[in-house]
Amino acid sequence: MTANFPEHASAAHLAPPPGCPAHGRAPETLYRLHDADVQADLVGVQEVLRAEYGPVAPVLVHGDLPAWLVLGHRENLEILRTPSVFSRDSRHWRDMAEGRVPPHHPLAPITTWQPLCVFVDGEEHRRLRGAVTDSLGRFESRGIRRHVTRFTDQLVDRFAATGQADLVGQFAAELPLLVMTQLFGMPDEHGPSLAAAVQDVLNGTQTAVASNDFITRTLQQLVERKRADPGHDFPSKLIEHSAGLGDDEIREHLRLILTAANETTVNLIANALRMVLTDPRFRAHLTGGHMTLPDALEQVMWDEPPMMTLLGRWATSDTRLGEQAIKAGDMLLLGLRAANADPAIRPDLTAPVHGNRSHLAFSSGPHECPGQHIGRAIADTAVDTLLTRLPDLRLAVPETELEWSTSLMYRHLVALPVQFTPSRR
Repeated sequence: MTANFPEHASAAHLAPPPGCPAHGRAPETLYRLHDADVQADLVGVQEVLRAEYGPVAPVLVHGDLPAWLVLGHRENLEILRTPSVFSRDSRHWRDMAEGRVPPHHPLAPITTWQPLCVFVDGEEHRRLRGAVTDSLGRFESRGIRRHVTRFTDQLVDRFAATGQADLVGQFAAELPLLVMTQLFGMPDEHGPSLAAAVQDVLNGTQTAVASNDFITRTLQQLVERKRADPGHDFPSKLIEHSAGLGDDEIREHLRLILTAANETTVNLIANALRMVLTDPRFRAHLTGGHMTLPDALEQVMWDEPPMMTLLGRWATSDTRLGEQAIKAGDMLLLGLRAANADPAIRPDLTAPVHGNRSHLAFSSGPHECPGQHIGRAIADTAVDTLLTRLPDLRLAVPETELEWSTSLMYRHLVALPVQFTPSRR
């Protein structure tokens, strides 16, 4: 089965009424992943694409640029483990090289090449990633858990006496960056302002540029301060690493880790809490000792990984993948959530997968998430501490009323309203 991209994919389409299953399709029948109606049901659209095209489907992204959405588990692994054919270097992207991705394009901030470990392969990738991995590896989970417990208690103390809370806005969305500021060797008071700025940039608001400038200034000052007065923190470890990173490289990798760690860990915490509160068997296995919290998190990462779609890879030469003809310069989107639900490896999605870490929640291959041990430590300690503080935690609304906000890359739980017996510290 071969699907050729239309030569004029950006032609105006005859849009069906909103809510129609075909809404968001171009006349050439390709789904526009940037269409609001498609994003509202991206999980369902991915399964429609799987049924129609198999493990690799042609789609359109912002600006009606063509791309391949990879849905199969095996096909995603092939891409992730073959950087010589499917490169992380966006300079291979034909549409960008030919000027169809201007600076104001919605994907430009996350696809424009930068001298970061996530945009390079080969020897330069080993140099930069080695510095990041070695520096993150200097932090023991035990020390991270102490920070998580302290900040969890602080956040719970704010609402414990009220008997109700939103565990997304008042807990999951705040905790990871508070912990990361400690790993960065920053004062506690920097956490809230930095968290707000990072979220503002990710949301692409009108003040995103100003927030980005604030993050840059804050991290540049941090690098300068750590060069003068190093400590046991991530910036200092990067500075002293034998790879010899320059100040700009250090600052931008700090930004990368800060942003990536926050977004994915917020989702992991929220999704884990939702499963605890909405799946009686899940909670019973957890509280009854039949399942450990780390095992529970693995189940969550199979069913609701923190990142839905990973951008991106670019073909370095003509090749074939999942019976599709991939041309040099094509963009490929890694459908991590779809891969985890691939019928080829999970014919029964209700069957438990406790202890099975072959999911793609943290990607795989040379670019696998270098800080996943930190994300796991933050999430499982946060959930454990919260449930210990509020043992009768229960959902305050019917599960069907929970709302999601979906974009190309992420699927966020908007809110998680809960009730519990009011308590004091």
